[in-house]
Amino acid sequence: MKVLLVEDDLDLSEALSQVLTAQGLQVVCCADGLEALKMTRRQAFDAVVLDLTLPGLDGLELLQRIRDGGSQVPVLIVTARGSVGERVQGLNSGADDYLPKPFDVEELLARLRALVRRSQGEEELSCGTLRLDAASGVFFKGLRPMELSPREGALLKALMARRGQAMSKEALREAVFGLGASEGSDAIEVLVHRLRKRISGGGAVELMTLRGVGYLLIDEAVIGKPD
Repeated sequence: MKVLLVEDDLDLSEALSQVLTAQGLQVVCCADGLEALKMTRRQAFDAVVLDLTLPGLDGLELLQRIRDGGSQVPVLIVTARGSVGERVQGLNSGADDYLPKPFDVEELLARLRALVRRSQGEEELSCGTLRLDAASGVFFKGLRPMELSPREGALLKALMARRGQAMSKEALREAVFGLGASEGSDAIEVLVHRLRKRISGGGAVELMTLRGVGYLLIDEAVIGKPD
């Protein structure tokens, strides 16, 4: 996910940039409204985080010009202007969401991801505290991005899409390697072994082996329930 962060408080901008980058986002920072307008016309962004009090061009006017130019990029306003009237004005100017300062960074992340998913018509996959960010393609365990190989990611995505349902080795083999691939079922066993290590510890998720059937990914809502 590529985000334009428009904030003239340089300390706050740097802090937010570090946090968002650590969560797998690509962040471009800008402290001036006019410069931000030029950047939205030169580059494609998945979302814009916009402060309202800016030099060069006020945030609301910047937002209006972005919309007048035909861009539908999701815009999340973050500002100390907290009155209901100002929030309504921001939303009427074309903002997609509004977050008053001070705010919790986790809420900012959640709102950003929700905006991008909605704009792209994509849904987020999750199981327990495991989550696949649809916009960036990054897997998270809690708030921490997971370091998965492409094949591990393909395996986890297939299991998350069918969470709570058993998947055969053949179905998983096709999901990971493609239809008609030459890799055998033992390749899936190796990947499952690696993936178990990745998701263990605090994920509230269990990757179960069902002998003669396949594999099953279940979350904490299911683990421990009686048969």
